[in-house]
Amino acid sequence: MNALSPGHHVIDVDGVPQKYEVRGVAGPVCLALTGGPGIDGGYFRLPSLEERMTMVYPTQVGTTGHSRLPSHPDGYTMEVYVRFVHAVVEHLGVPQVYVLGHSAGGFFAQGYALTHRDRLAGVILHSSMAHNTMELLAEATARLENLSVRFPGHPGLAMVRAAWDEPLPENPTDELRTARFRKLLPAYFKDYWGREEEFAAMTETVLVHNVNGLSFDHRGRLGEMRTPTLVIVGTHDFICSPRWAEEMIAELPDATLVELLDSGHYGHLEQPSEFTAAVAEFVTVTEKYRAESTTETA
Repeated sequence: MNALSPGHHVIDVDGVPQKYEVRGVAGPVCLALTGGPGIDGGYFRLPSLEERMTMVYPTQVGTTGHSRLPSHPDGYTMEVYVRFVHAVVEHLGVPQVYVLGHSAGGFFAQGYALTHRDRLAGVILHSSMAHNTMELLAEATARLENLSVRFPGHPGLAMVRAAWDEPLPENPTDELRTARFRKLLPAYFKDYWGREEEFAAMTETVLVHNVNGLSFDHRGRLGEMRTPTLVIVGTHDFICSPRWAEEMIAELPDATLVELLDSGHYGHLEQPSEFTAAVAEFVTVTEKYRAESTTETA
């Protein structure tokens, strides 16, 4: 079976099955990396991009019973995530790919760009940031207050705040992580309660797996990312806020920033047309430049 044939595939990475799904008709190959870490990838399917590109959806290591490391729930380091991404890229057998990472998927995309730049045509960092230090938690806690400003007196506010403030045990179960995340989801959107019918399916189906080990800070190194990069951020994203997007843009040598004014953390769901247009334009411009560069050196 061709590695890019539409459908489901599985390869072996150090004895761990790595699944991926291929969707799309033609065009540049793009890997879509999901967030969390540990969030099931069902929320991150991009049918509009599948009309323009060959989309590859790897299953994030640790998010199924079969894909767990022997050390599970520990050992999920940046090096591990990068190794699994690279295994898929190598298996696909194309010289260069695009990598589109959402949230923590953007963490992995940065890690990959810093170690395997030659395999990348471009990077899209969607609702992401360059570190997961305690600064992230402090900023998110402060920005969470904006929810009560936007929705004063809403009965759902207390549930969101209680879920955020409740400490997790040292090794929470997948069920506990999932329940907590579902309670928090309204904070991740600009207007979850006003569009609840649209987003209810995600709330009802999203799964979060307990994985540990990711600690990173790419600040001070992003200048090494010479790959063309698109940074997409939602104005109302409380967890990966515009502050962090602007911080990345200031350091990245070849990057474009697109801010989705009516989105929080899930711009591909909140403003799908604008999100798709931003990615499509970035890829079109990048492909044109690559073609011109190839012609000049031929």
